[in-house]
Amino acid sequence: MRVEIWSDIACPWCYIGKARFEKGLAAFAHRDEVEVVFRSFELDPNSPKGSVAPVVEMLAKKYGRTVEEARGMEEHVAASARAEGLTYRTEGRDHGNTFDIHRLLHLAAARGRQEELLDLAYRANFAEERSVFDSATLLVLAVEAGLDEAEAAAVLADATAYADAVRADEREAAELGANAVPFFVLDRRFGVSGGQPAEVFTQALEQAWAGRESVPTSPDAEVCEPDGACAVPGQA
Repeated sequence: MRVEIWSDIACPWCYIGKARFEKGLAAFAHRDEVEVVFRSFELDPNSPKGSVAPVVEMLAKKYGRTVEEARGMEEHVAASARAEGLTYRTEGRDHGNTFDIHRLLHLAAARGRQEELLDLAYRANFAEERSVFDSATLLVLAVEAGLDEAEAAAVLADATAYADAVRADEREAAELGANAVPFFVLDRRFGVSGGQPAEVFTQALEQAWAGRESVPTSPDAEVCEPDGACAVPGQA
């Protein structure tokens, strides 16, 4: 069975949702027969390359909140991340264009190192003092993930490299009705939206495996939407 996950490195619920999915998958009896593929979804495709803004300021502007209220929203997300055993910094993070990251992830997929690079990028963005919105950092992460430095540098230098693959993923997301991430598709038959609890993912996998007709989802599942906004249940 194949599970495809549409996500963006700038999305905290994708970071958290991946951890929850992995816990749900670990509890699935047929986990060794599941192939996981990560697909591209840009939250803010119109953001100019190289232009970054502090996450807290972006949230305040998006939701019409004060900076202090936006910090509170970040603390809520951080608490959810920490509950999954993830490190999450609430200060000093930036938000920007992620197209180059997605292009590199397609290179990594072609070389069998996609999840390694994705995990490193999530960690750099949410847990460490490293920005993922500049080519120098991305190149370091690519090498840490096991990619050839010269090949990764060539991809970063050529804006057309893997660009079509990123756009194809995004078109597929639209065709599948995905307008927020994370979005999980099981065998191209069932969809699960948002950073669901681990047990929901386990149940979804079991139902997809059995070929049943529906997959339950939580009405309060946390997602990130295009333009970079990441909803916090009860606070959006």
